[in-house]
Amino acid sequence: MSAIDIREIVTGLASRMPALCRDLFPAGRREGPEFRVGNLAGDPGRSLAVRLEGARAGIWCDFASGEKGDALDLVAQAGCGGDKAGAVAWAKSWLGLDGERAQPRAKVARSSATTLRAATASREAENRNREGAFRLWLGAQERLAGTPADRYLKGRGIDLEALHRQPRALRFTPELAHAPTNTRWPALVAAINGPDGGFAAIHRTYLAPAAGGRYAKAPVNDPKMTLGRYAGGCIRLWRGASGRNLDAASAGEEIVVTEGIEDGLTVAIACPERRVLVAVSLANMGAMRLPATVAGIIVCAHNDDAIEARRALDRAIARWRGEGRRVRLARPPAGVKDLNELRQRRIEGAA
Repeated sequence: MSAIDIREIVTGLASRMPALCRDLFPAGRREGPEFRVGNLAGDPGRSLAVRLEGARAGIWCDFASGEKGDALDLVAQAGCGGDKAGAVAWAKSWLGLDGERAQPRAKVARSSATTLRAATASREAENRNREGAFRLWLGAQERLAGTPADRYLKGRGIDLEALHRQPRALRFTPELAHAPTNTRWPALVAAINGPDGGFAAIHRTYLAPAAGGRYAKAPVNDPKMTLGRYAGGCIRLWRGASGRNLDAASAGEEIVVTEGIEDGLTVAIACPERRVLVAVSLANMGAMRLPATVAGIIVCAHNDDAIEARRALDRAIARWRGEGRRVRLARPPAGVKDLNELRQRRIEGAA
């Protein structure tokens, strides 16, 4: 690690927070003096707030998980899997601070102690979130048939009976707290596996009654949220024809990767022989770690013209191709948001 003062890096990042937030969180947006995004994984939403200007520039807090810190902590947690040393190296490169300078020994000691405390607090918060997510997962009911989650999916043109078995990654809970609004709603819950295959986090889709006895996303700003850190992981939605766990994927296998659960289920119903993984967010798609046996990837992308979305998708494709994998891009026709919307339109047209 360079001898550049940690405080200089933090100050440099804080002075360029709008640009930093755009790079780290393509799905986020500016709201006055703050930048808002769903969480540290970069999901859409507003639970994570980052101060962009003034004396508190760089200070952030995830109001859903309770995590908070400064600009360098943000880089570590959002882009480096909690690795503070990796965050320092990334930040130096991003800021163009590549020179070496002498640093007093006492200052090094103070910086090291601060880094250690921050890393310890981060690990503790991560463990609490993962344990809380696992408790919610264990408490959710396994069978979706007849529940509001089932009715929500059917309203999106997804009938799980067509798959002859329910994906194991999905569960339902009749009442789940929505922290940003201090309300409670029924929710479709999905397990997110980390890069090592173990349980890492959950994804929650909050639901509310809609016309015709159906269910739709709850009327809150963030109807879809995650709990727990899952950088590099994914929702292992459908195993395909092999029926094997992802870690035992056949050599040369081609998989399908979608951004969201609804698109993933749409693909699974249309092509049940395909393995389907859900990245949860575009920001995480480029970080997904896959077994070496996976030789090809079909990326089911949204029709999103936003520059940040295109860049995030391009980064994911470039990374996988750099690993020697074949990558194909699948999009719905122009004017259609995603594959699930395309399915809904075709069902309505056939009715």
